[in-house]
Amino acid sequence: MSGIENLKSRVCAAVDAWGGRLWETSLAIHRAPELGYAEHQAADLLCSLLADGGLAVERGIGGMPTAFRATVAGQLARPCIAVLAEMDALPDVGHACGHNLIGAAAAGAGLGLAAIAAQLPGSAVVLGCPAEESAVDGSGGKIRLLSAGVFDAVDAAIMVHPGTLDLVSVSTSLASCGLEFEFVGKAAHAALAPHQGINALDGVLNTFSGVNALRQSLPPEARVHGIITEGGASPNIIPERAVCRFRVRARNHVELSELAEKVTNCARAGALASGAKLIIRETTPTYLEVRPDAEVAAALFRNLAVVGRPVCTSSPDERKASTDFGNVSQAVPAACATVAIADDTVAVHSPAFAAAAAAEPARRMVLDSAKALAMTAIDLLAARRT
Repeated sequence: MSGIENLKSRVCAAVDAWGGRLWETSLAIHRAPELGYAEHQAADLLCSLLADGGLAVERGIGGMPTAFRATVAGQLARPCIAVLAEMDALPDVGHACGHNLIGAAAAGAGLGLAAIAAQLPGSAVVLGCPAEESAVDGSGGKIRLLSAGVFDAVDAAIMVHPGTLDLVSVSTSLASCGLEFEFVGKAAHAALAPHQGINALDGVLNTFSGVNALRQSLPPEARVHGIITEGGASPNIIPERAVCRFRVRARNHVELSELAEKVTNCARAGALASGAKLIIRETTPTYLEVRPDAEVAAALFRNLAVVGRPVCTSSPDERKASTDFGNVSQAVPAACATVAIADDTVAVHSPAFAAAAAAEPARRMVLDSAKALAMTAIDLLAARRT
């Protein structure tokens, strides 16, 4: 057995030794879902687990209370591999994206690497990354970590995400942004004097009509989806305030900028037609398209196969989602693996997927992912030392 293979065998044994604690932590996070930037219990649980494994833990990095960095100090500070941990949940459906599993798997990788720290040809960090979901304003914790320089000392970044197939994608994702349009009109009695009012809700409805008309000319991969968050208080009052929100996605950030302007023009036209005043807000910063690194992706591919996950490299569902991991991938070499916890009849972001994130296949996903991430970190460190 080579030196590298011996290190891999030892990290896998260490992950197994921590397996019970990893699963307990994942279930505890699952039982108490927290939205972005409020993942206090999740961060506490993960940091406590990592500290118990001997990692040096720093809390509140990048100016975010729930962000953290746990360091495995190897033989040298560089090269350094970052294993990314997400932990936020969704409104109403909890961990229907399985971020409880991402956090536990990343922690497991860190614990496995800590067991061989003295022989590690470099170092590793587990980064707690808040608010990946766009369910809260100003989401995109990884973007804030990038701005704070947290990735300046990182040579590659890796992570996993639960899904319905085993996949190491060599494709990209959709770039995305979030927009809010607030229309301010004038209240009036809807029966006695509607002519004295300015209907803000008409501005919202006009915007949706404009966006729906725009759809016929959108590129195949573009996505525009929105909701009305405020539409008035009573049918017999002309609404003086109405608000809608959109998530806009495109093949890349250049096309995204063009599409976002078109959607914003629909809102401007809606305001002009209704007579309402328009206030435009960005609710989510731009999530760039993922740019997977071939070397990093290949290492993840090999090591998932080692743990019994014969992964594929493409899927018909690719490019349809967005993530702030895209911003990381354009700053450092990076790749993300999808690891199955359910079959393709189970929709992500559904109650069924939330249930799957606490079932037996999810436990296996945590252990397999932790081992694959740790072994991939070893390969990447060894490659960068030679």
